[in-house]
Amino acid sequence: MKLMVLDGNSLVNRAFFGIKLLTTKDGRYTNAIFGFQNILLNLLSAHQPDAVAIAWDERAPTFRHKAYDGYKATRHGMPEELAQQMPVLKELLKDLGFVQVSKEGWEADDILGTLAAACEAQGGTTLLATGDRDSLQLVDDATTVLLATNKETIPMDPAAIQEKYGVTPAQLIDVKSLMGDSSDNIPGVPGIGEKTALALVQKFGSLQSIYDHLEDPAIKPGQRTKLGANRDKAELSYMLGTIRKDAPIDTDPAAYTRRPGDPTAAAHLLAGLEMHKLIDRWQLETGSTPAAAESAAPLEAVEPSPLPLVVEGRLYLAQNADGSWYAVQDGQVFLPGTDRLAALLDSDADLWVFDAKPLYHLALDRGGIGKAIHFDGKLAAYLLNPSASGYAVKNLAGEYDVPAAFTCEAAPDAGVLAALLDKLAAALDESGQRKLHDEMELPLARVLADMERIGFAVDADGIRAFGDSLRGELDGILQSIYEEVGYEFNVNSPKQLGEALFDKLGLPPRKKTSRGYSTDAATLESLRPYSPVIDQILKYRTYAKLLSTYVEGLLSAQAADGRVHSTFIQTEARTGRISSTEPNLQNIPIRTELGSRLRGFFVAGAGKELVDADYSQIELRILAHITGDEAMQQAFLHGADIHRSTAAKIYHIPESEVTPQLRSASKAINFGIMYGKGAFSLSKDLDVSVKEADAFLKTYLATFPKVDGYMQDCIAHAKEKGYVETLFGRRRALPELASSNFQVRASGERMARNTPIQGTAADIIKLAMVHVWQRLRDEKLEARLLLQVHDELIVEAPEAEVEEVKRVLREEMEQVVQYSVPLTTDVGTGKTWLEAH
Repeated sequence: MKLMVLDGNSLVNRAFFGIKLLTTKDGRYTNAIFGFQNILLNLLSAHQPDAVAIAWDERAPTFRHKAYDGYKATRHGMPEELAQQMPVLKELLKDLGFVQVSKEGWEADDILGTLAAACEAQGGTTLLATGDRDSLQLVDDATTVLLATNKETIPMDPAAIQEKYGVTPAQLIDVKSLMGDSSDNIPGVPGIGEKTALALVQKFGSLQSIYDHLEDPAIKPGQRTKLGANRDKAELSYMLGTIRKDAPIDTDPAAYTRRPGDPTAAAHLLAGLEMHKLIDRWQLETGSTPAAAESAAPLEAVEPSPLPLVVEGRLYLAQNADGSWYAVQDGQVFLPGTDRLAALLDSDADLWVFDAKPLYHLALDRGGIGKAIHFDGKLAAYLLNPSASGYAVKNLAGEYDVPAAFTCEAAPDAGVLAALLDKLAAALDESGQRKLHDEMELPLARVLADMERIGFAVDADGIRAFGDSLRGELDGILQSIYEEVGYEFNVNSPKQLGEALFDKLGLPPRKKTSRGYSTDAATLESLRPYSPVIDQILKYRTYAKLLSTYVEGLLSAQAADGRVHSTFIQTEARTGRISSTEPNLQNIPIRTELGSRLRGFFVAGAGKELVDADYSQIELRILAHITGDEAMQQAFLHGADIHRSTAAKIYHIPESEVTPQLRSASKAINFGIMYGKGAFSLSKDLDVSVKEADAFLKTYLATFPKVDGYMQDCIAHAKEKGYVETLFGRRRALPELASSNFQVRASGERMARNTPIQGTAADIIKLAMVHVWQRLRDEKLEARLLLQVHDELIVEAPEAEVEEVKRVLREEMEQVVQYSVPLTTDVGTGKTWLEAH
């Protein structure tokens, strides 16, 4: 028999600390539960054991604590975020059928040792999965330790231990008795480290033999003195470090064969934890609720019916996995077909749908606007939980505990659709976000569908020529790099680049990974002063990125109509921002002259121009409004240069005396405040000492006291409520604020400060898009909204409509909200995006 024994506490700690803090929408921590399952699933897949035991420590003192008061006395207690997850994880493992074992007075290590010895006695083999090297002493021909590290799991057999340490597995106990163990507070012999301990054990074989040969000349006088004075500590450490093999537990390996468990309960628990992919990995089915499963009669099987020509009342619509649409009403299922569906979208029906954007695509293609769509469950689910990894009917039904009303083979999720959408709508109402859905997100889905359909024209010949010039530049850069290093190598290989820089050129290495020297961007930036080749390498990377991602990417994305049709994603960013993909048009580089040239290849159609409108310093204007700071508001009300004005107030000088350096420092602080930056981060931005940056920061906050007060209020409000809100009521949960870990908590505080500002800016641009799109239609203009990038909108307009479109953009963008400071836009025009911006 092949028995696998998991050191539960070791692996759950590795999972907890190795994955960022994750929570459900209602604030329950889940990262340890998630990570432990992934470890377990990977182990099962890789090793296919016949039986699995999961060993846990008990809270009660063990025989080691009773023998030595200081045992593990320096360890910190379990973080509260992890402690909350432990009973949930253990319940889940029970429902999944795994046998868990613990024994008061004994440690999980002793359970591992006992089960390994028992399995070996019966002629079996054992795999011990742990992140604790203490278990290496248990390795023998029948027992292998699967040692979990930060990067990988390493199988450790006797040969591997001999190679790494130069001793047998059992001799590792002797080594520990000498060197001690700070993590367990095992004293060892003071002054004897790992190197000396290994050498002594290799020479004499055991602790006892070392003391038997204490006068041997091979033992240095200083070592002899330490050993002689601390024999009691060495022998105590030997006892403390020895894993026992006689724990009073069931030692029959067959007792740990996986049991049936309660798959339904496990599936529902995972659904409630929002771990939908793990439901699939465990091959579970959510079915109905556990209580209903015990008592309810089998669900009625429903066959699809023809959709009536006139639909009265509310009709629910969603897609199957194959992309076909189905409709549900009063327990009936309909498969409307494309033509019938298109007619339905602009009828007088009341359509509640899951994922409206594809339906708006269909309506717009047929000359309609999808006026019958009144609710989108996917957008509702996003508003309720913007941190979720994805949104699907089946998963959400489990998450919101919605039982199936019936079954339908042609539409597997049809039985939960109506109740799920009703429940999402009620939850949206309760959270106060229904207006966001009705007036912003749902109409925006129509706008995005139209933008995707229209696309953006590109100059393919210009892109190809640009690509050819980049290839020529890259060839020259490569030759410069080869000449500097002295030989040719693959610059794209981190390993080969590291060898060239640190072995051949002798540059000072910054850090090493398991794969060799680090050559990431931060490392290369720090090496600029040491060699001119670093500038060439960074330049090479920039050009190569432009060529592969943008030049080749845009050419491959160009459709038959000569335009690129990006996909806009509405349910991804936690702050509410829209993202773009295939290709990502929101990430076209603009910070470098070379990168910004790409915008010159996005063009207007024949007889048309591009009109580009960009909000001016919208986030700072929101900050001025939201904090109520009069000095900042006055600067915007009088059209002042906010950064120059800020610098003048901070340094108590006239604006005319503000130097470019002072303005630049003021600008960095203005934006740094919003992003929650401290003195250390600002010192890097300003290229000054941390002390100077701290002085800048303190002067700023003293000059604008309402800004500091607002930031503190944001954090206090978020801690009290568990979430932050934009001015439009969009919520973002921040469980990080309750963390016992300082760094995690500090991250939560930064998000509490900047989310209301960033999120409000995102909401404003979304609402402006809706208004601009509708205004262009209302005024029967041919102009079309093409693209949104951060705070910028781009419209393609016939030349005769350009002035009218400029007016529409200014009016709709600047009047979309009424705040204490004006929102202003910079509007430009041109034949290309580069000219217009």
